Amino acid sequence: MNLVIPDTSACRASLEVATAFHSPALLNHSVRAYLWAAHYARRKGIHFDAELLYVAAMLHDLGLAEAFDNHSLPFEEAGGHVAWVFGAGAGWPVERRRRAAEVIVRHMWDEVDVRDDPEGHLLELSTAMDISGRDTDAIPGDLREEVLSRYPRLGLAEEFVACFESQAARKPGSLAASFVRSGFAARVAANPLDH
Repeated sequence: MNLVIPDTSACRASLEVATAFHSPALLNHSVRAYLWAAHYARRKGIHFDAELLYVAAMLHDLGLAEAFDNHSLPFEEAGGHVAWVFGAGAGWPVERRRRAAEVIVRHMWDEVDVRDDPEGHLLELSTAMDISGRDTDAIPGDLREEVLSRYPRLGLAEEFVACFESQAARKPGSLAASFVRSGFAARVAANPLDH
């Protein structure tokens, strides 16, 4: 695999946090989200901040973890708050902390303009690829095989649908609830990465 995971203290710490609080399936999803995004960016000539994208990818679903699942906030907003706090601990300036939170919140949008937010665009795209199978034809077969071999899915589809259904039941105004109402479970079940 020609894709390199950035090796900075913040990246290593974000992987440690994700490993501590995510299930193995959600952890692998987070790593794959970074790898799909980095490959797509390289292929399309999109310049991005690798450290920022990697940290956001590792932390983007922490709002689904029991330890961080806010009783009223959508999970992406809760995860954005965790990223802001993480950035403070990493010694990041306030603007970089804000960007990490913003990327995580925007990963749930229908679309993020690459000119305004390349990292948000890439995380939105790659998480949609990995969860619902959108645009997976943009992943070359050899890369797909290698990434899935190193970071298997481990029942992600069922776990993720259950997480979103739980979010929807408790937070009916959230984007997760909107996804559930629009046939999310069927899209996830049809993801070509699981077949």
